[in-house]
Amino acid sequence: MIILGVILLVIGFVTGISILWTIGIILLVIGAILWLLGAVGHAVGGRRHYW
Repeated sequence: MIILGVILLVIGFVTGISILWTIGIILLVIGAILWLLGAVGHAVGGRRHYW
């Protein structure tokens, strides 16, 4: 999700399409939040690991 956000940011910046820029920022922020939650050990998306 983070990579997709960065790609959309770059495409939106190069082409000047503001909706791609906005969607890229949103995906980047959500991806970073989910990555941080997963890194600290919280269950993300309802997945639990029993080990």
